[in-house]
Amino acid sequence: MENIVYLLTIMSLSMALLVPLHHGQCEAAARAAAAAATSCHHAGTGAAASASASSSTAACSRSCVGGKAPRKQKQQQPQVEGMFVFGSSLVDSGNNNFLNGSGVRADYLPYGVDFPLGPSGRFSNGRNVIDALGELLGLPGLVPPFADPRTRRARARAALLRGVNFASGGSGILDHTGQGEVVSLRQQISNFESVTLPDLRAQLRGPAAAANHGRIKGQDSFHECYLSKCLFVIGTGGNDYLLNYFNPRKNDGTEGGPPPLSEFTTSLITKLSDHLQSLYGLGARKFVIFSIQPTGCTPVVRAFLNITGAACIEPVNDAVALFNSELRRLVDGARPPRMPAARFAYIDSYKIIRDMLDHPAKHGVRETGRACCKMSRRSSGVLCKKQGPVCRDRTEYVFFDGLHPTDAVNARIARKGYGSSSPDHAYPINVKKLAML
Repeated sequence: MENIVYLLTIMSLSMALLVPLHHGQCEAAARAAAAAATSCHHAGTGAAASASASSSTAACSRSCVGGKAPRKQKQQQPQVEGMFVFGSSLVDSGNNNFLNGSGVRADYLPYGVDFPLGPSGRFSNGRNVIDALGELLGLPGLVPPFADPRTRRARARAALLRGVNFASGGSGILDHTGQGEVVSLRQQISNFESVTLPDLRAQLRGPAAAANHGRIKGQDSFHECYLSKCLFVIGTGGNDYLLNYFNPRKNDGTEGGPPPLSEFTTSLITKLSDHLQSLYGLGARKFVIFSIQPTGCTPVVRAFLNITGAACIEPVNDAVALFNSELRRLVDGARPPRMPAARFAYIDSYKIIRDMLDHPAKHGVRETGRACCKMSRRSSGVLCKKQGPVCRDRTEYVFFDGLHPTDAVNARIARKGYGSSSPDHAYPINVKKLAML
């Protein structure tokens, strides 16, 4: 019976994401507001961002060579040099906007209804968890999406020092996870290595360093003073279950069906470990890893199975909970001997969201089972209807669409991951302590 529940649920989700979305025009007022906000945003990525990045980098360089540290500035200084983001739609900040073949997009209203830039490709009414975490870390602006051509323009390259977002909605740990055009985790890391890393070296050490980025090791100030002080954030895994393991279209040619769930989960963790080691080999030292959310409680899963009230589909949650437990073990065992200098903060999004679902009144939540926006029939209840109505008070809802949390929930996940002392929220340390290492 549980297998039937899995297959029915995921068949709906996979069919939803097979349907490509058409580009719609936003309302005139929204376009004007977004244009004005974009103008302000890009003004911030020019001289001010460059000055901030240069000051921070210069301070680090002087520290590494034994120079005096600069006097403290009155304004808040970033707690990390930068933040590089890899994963799926929960952390995608707009990369899928630039994938013509993607059916997983959020570049239209009501997405971004509460975001200064309007619809930006974030699967939320406002911020995603990366935006909220960046604010807590004192980053000078939004982490730009890799695929946006503006990210690599000459005037914006200095802003790369604060980080780049490589995440792609619909992608997973496995290369073949997802429908339509997505950027796999492997390709995201390749984009960091082949494009962004040379650009960063060019900003910090000049063109000669960029040309030699693959051969400089040891006491390299670029690694010691910059990359080792950046956060590498990974939020992925859910789609490997939704769009791969439990997707009949993926397994109809497999003799005897898919492998046992435990075997599949172990293979996922092994693949993810390999990807983390690749980032480690490129200079990453501080990792923030997000768990998979309680997928069995999302509106699309519950609606498809005609579940009412506060009930979640626990067999679906059991699958992701197994992955999350193995992911936490990976954090415990990843360091020696393969990644001896790595440090981790595991953020348990599952428990943070589940606590809000189980105790809504404590968190000021009114609606735990329905999406805030009207759902699109073309997406089978996963994404919002274009230009469709939304709930009046988004802070009272856990989910904005059929699968993704609201701005308020993303902010709570970020706050708990950043500053909580509970291992049920952040393990073995929180992001604030990780940034201080």
